[in-house]
Amino acid sequence: MSNYRRVWVPGGTYFFTVNLLERRRCLLVEHVDLLRDAFRAARAARPFQVIAIVVLPDHLHCVWRLPEGDADNANRWAQIKSGFSRALPVKERRSSRRIARRERGIWQRRYWEHLIRDEDDLRRHVDYVHINPVKHGHAVRACDWPYSSFRQWVAAGEYPVDWAFEPMALDGVGER
Repeated sequence: MSNYRRVWVPGGTYFFTVNLLERRRCLLVEHVDLLRDAFRAARAARPFQVIAIVVLPDHLHCVWRLPEGDADNANRWAQIKSGFSRALPVKERRSSRRIARRERGIWQRRYWEHLIRDEDDLRRHVDYVHINPVKHGHAVRACDWPYSSFRQWVAAGEYPVDWAFEPMALDGVGER
């Protein structure tokens, strides 16, 4: 069995990537309200601050800060994943191993985690969160993607609304 090493920093700020097991599915945006409910329930049980988030069809990225003295990311993610999964009808394919463990076949078991080291690292990861829908071709501009904290950051004056947008140069007949 793999020995995954996690960095445990009480009160730390972390960047996460969490993926669906079947990457071709669009469950996260199709059921974004259920995902929001799962986040709310997890935050009510174990508070944390969501600094930035983007929800894409098959994965999500977020940056969050834990309360002072608390380093428990794993149980928060377990609660979010299980809360979302329990709210969905059982329609996915499940391996015999998942069935034996009474697991759903919705999420990848693991997630990517990165401890934010300083303000520059935080800014780079928040930028990455917000540019992700553009990077994956889901939106032309970051502000066009509805499942992101980008607009909140714009309202707070942290980004211009057209951040990272480069309009296509057109010649006189509308071709590139």
